[in-house]
Amino acid sequence: MNWPAVRAIYRFEMSRFWRTAGQSILAPVISTTLYFVVFGAAIGSRVSAVDGVPYGLFIVPGLIMLSLLTQSIANASFGIYFPRFAGTIYEILSAPISPAEVVLGYVGAAASKSILIGLIILATSALFVPLRIDHPLWMIAFLLLTATTFSLFGFVIGLWADGFEKLQLVPLLVVTPLTFLGGSFYSVSMLPPFWHALSLANPVVYLISGFRWAFFGSADVSIGVSLAMTGLFLVICLGLVTYIFRTGYRLKT
Repeated sequence: MNWPAVRAIYRFEMSRFWRTAGQSILAPVISTTLYFVVFGAAIGSRVSAVDGVPYGLFIVPGLIMLSLLTQSIANASFGIYFPRFAGTIYEILSAPISPAEVVLGYVGAAASKSILIGLIILATSALFVPLRIDHPLWMIAFLLLTATTFSLFGFVIGLWADGFEKLQLVPLLVVTPLTFLGGSFYSVSMLPPFWHALSLANPVVYLISGFRWAFFGSADVSIGVSLAMTGLFLVICLGLVTYIFRTGYRLKT
């Protein structure tokens, strides 16, 4: 393993994040505050508790997961797309770096950024509600798994996209709606039977449910199923990345 090459890619990507640290950190703080004002105050005044958890506290895992998914995809997709757009991808392809090392550098940096933002949102939430985390180790495990999985997915999108518009296509039209409809701000068990069954076809439900279980010890789906689905997404994304590097699909365009 060429660790100096992995570190070089990782540090380059992280330096881009720190150059805009004010914007990168301030944006999730403001958005979290707005979510608490709108959902916590407006809706929370009518919904006192969900599964025995105060509503303001109940939405914390959903807020973190919403940002984690979108930030992981955005950071990884832009990180690999921009070298293709600028033409500097040839420097990477001609260097003595294996595909696994390229993926490790870019995906590792994207996952680190999204995890940091998730922790910032968690700290911001503590200003509004008394936090409760029943299984902190499981919470960290889900953070790492989800960030890595969707950073890989973002990496695939960055290789698939042939324009900046396509970078936003999947996150805006697919991932964000699925996250909002996946129980970020409500429990899918509250839905009528038909809509509850339909919600279980949404893969994001299992991610949010498992993450919420780490906080409160209860969820819409069992922790075993949530872990299995998260692992399945990770395997699928790894398979896509492997296929792309073996075929050279759009690496140079």
